[in-house]
Amino acid sequence: MKKLTSTVSTFIFCYIIWALVTAAYSTRKAALGEYVVGIVICFIIALVTSNFLIRDNTFWIFYPRRFGTLLMFIPVYTWHMLKANWIAAKRVFSPRLNINPGIVKIQTDLKSDYGLAMLAGCITLAPGTIIMDIVDEQNKTFMYLHCIDTSNKESKGIKAIKGDFESWIRRIFK
Repeated sequence: MKKLTSTVSTFIFCYIIWALVTAAYSTRKAALGEYVVGIVICFIIALVTSNFLIRDNTFWIFYPRRFGTLLMFIPVYTWHMLKANWIAAKRVFSPRLNINPGIVKIQTDLKSDYGLAMLAGCITLAPGTIIMDIVDEQNKTFMYLHCIDTSNKESKGIKAIKGDFESWIRRIFK
């Protein structure tokens, strides 16, 4: 029974995302075929991934507070991504190469696997950054981040972004 409810909740979540993306990027009214393909693909994804995504409570993401926080996080994340892309574009078109690549160690208070994965994904999707490793040292969790500029100003910016994302992600996964 748990496998069935896990698969159903994963399917519903995937299909909502599919429908939103299809509606947002379609230049015309979506055809019935697009939604049927979405149903098939989301069902296959749900069958394969539901055991990994759902551990305890099968409909945890659909709690109104969590789902609402997730939806409110999207514009915040979009704003940070626009800023990061603008900074990266300025660097690319700059006449002199203004980079100082290196590895930065940042601490996070997140403990859940979902939260750590989401934070790592959010940071890694910004141009010029990638999370290399997540480690537990002395009962604290650290992320090793390779970034394009480790100057003091840039490192403070990365930590600020991490802090902003971290507070939202904590609200989603608590």
